Amino acid sequence: MTTTAANSTQVGGTHYRSPIQHWDFVVANDLDYFQGQITKYVTRWRKKNGIDDLYKARHFLQKYIELAEQREADGDYAASLADSAR
Repeated sequence: MTTTAANSTQVGGTHYRSPIQHWDFVVANDLDYFQGQITKYVTRWRKKNGIDDLYKARHFLQKYIELAEQREADGDYAASLADSAR
């Protein structure tokens, strides 16, 4: 079986063609799950789903803020800062 590097193939559509793949950006910047989702939707909205992608980004950001606020309320401010630095 022959395998091809993931960056040289695309499954469906042409909206992900750019000089840097989003997953490479996420890895290079050590982003967590929520940061990755937020940046994905913000960077693709003009080429894929329009305003709906911005609403999705806002939804992920809302949840991310709720989690950060809960950590701070629980006295886990250091973990909250460490997560946001990722």
